[in-house]
Amino acid sequence: MTPGLRVVSGTIFYPRGGSSFVTRALTRGLAADEGVEVTLLAGSRHDQSGHGDARRFYTGLDLHEVDFTPSLAAADPTAHRATVPGTAPLQPSYEDRPNASDRVFTRLDAAAFEEHVSAWSRELVDAGAATADVLHLHHLTPLHEAAARVAPDVPVVTHLHGTELLLLEAIEAGELGGPHAQAWRERLCRWAHTSACLIVAPGNRARAMRVLDLGRDRFAELPNGFDPVTFRPLRVNREAVWRRVLVDEPRGWLPDAGPGSIAYDADVLERFRHGPVVLFVGRFTSVKRLPLLLDCFAAAQARTPLGATLVLVGGHPGEWEGEHPADAVARLGRDDVLLAGWHEQDELPELLAAADLLVLPSARESFGQVIVEAMACGVAPVAAASLGPARIIEDGRTGWLFDVDDADALTHALTEALSDAGERQRRAAAGERSALERFTWPAVAAQLADLLRAAAGDVPRQTQSTRDR
Repeated sequence: MTPGLRVVSGTIFYPRGGSSFVTRALTRGLAADEGVEVTLLAGSRHDQSGHGDARRFYTGLDLHEVDFTPSLAAADPTAHRATVPGTAPLQPSYEDRPNASDRVFTRLDAAAFEEHVSAWSRELVDAGAATADVLHLHHLTPLHEAAARVAPDVPVVTHLHGTELLLLEAIEAGELGGPHAQAWRERLCRWAHTSACLIVAPGNRARAMRVLDLGRDRFAELPNGFDPVTFRPLRVNREAVWRRVLVDEPRGWLPDAGPGSIAYDADVLERFRHGPVVLFVGRFTSVKRLPLLLDCFAAAQARTPLGATLVLVGGHPGEWEGEHPADAVARLGRDDVLLAGWHEQDELPELLAAADLLVLPSARESFGQVIVEAMACGVAPVAAASLGPARIIEDGRTGWLFDVDDADALTHALTEALSDAGERQRRAAAGERSALERFTWPAVAAQLADLLRAAAGDVPRQTQSTRDR
């Protein structure tokens, strides 16, 4: 059968964080549609023991890999001239982390910008972008500028993941300055304006409209989802799971040290034989509000005699903002907070099955992928009522919501959830039903395919290069 729709999907980022899981799931969903042919263009790196390797992460897909490994050896990886096909300068970041090799976008000058556009223009050509019916580009990045040069007549559907909006909000608030900040703000906004459609997670449309100065009709809301085959309630030996993750095969890491530099003695397993287990899953970035979580967990512990344990799952190796959680745990003298390190998405169902509660205190969570996954696994969530989480969780029925950055409210929610096993189970059961009804990936991918078909049928809005002069 000849496919009815030819899609080139693209992300300049190597696999890490929630957006890469969304990219993989949606691309797989499109590939499963007999009426769609899709190629994924994606950044990659071959160090970090396979973490960040697109070949490993995007298995089973028609992948056009763009390798950052050669650029990593350069004095400035994000400004490196990558002339070899299949390579590019290291992706910039939407976050300004001191000493990080992936510098924040706003620190890149016009010459560095041009290196990115040049490399990605070459890779888009090789991926067949000019003959595609539609481009599905994740985030707002130099990939858009490259598309305008090499495929000017192909409509672009932009998938916003929230981090690009955080960058624009930080520039607007004066929290992220520098000589190139305004140039990058103008680029991101221009790329949004030349997109045929912009996809946002539920709850983010008004925010995106304001920061990008676009009308409501330019946006389509699309939730993230979960794989109902992978994410489902499991029965596990709780102690055996945590023995493997924390003692036998540890992946927790100290600042300036690799995975496994944090390991625990078998004595720690005693904690899992009694009190409830709380899970945090995510990167160690400031927006995740880990310091708030540590303080409120300690306060909740003081109000209940059950002896709960908080396990921090995540933190991409070598990446953190502010005080590293290991340093904070040591400073606070907490033996009830354990660091499990980075785990792949398909490992999460087992970890969720070995827990009683998920907590996500993020100040600005665009969607909250892990919330849906926890609900699908029969684990009740506690989350800040920001953007996506407020649209996912029905407070009092499928989980607990608390006001953003409200320490008293988070402490109260944790205390209530830890103290009442029956209520946890009731909300977990309701959450599982809600997840199955609303958030499976096959249903979400079908909605995306419809949006892409609609964009491909429109008169292209992007008809000439927007190259910087």
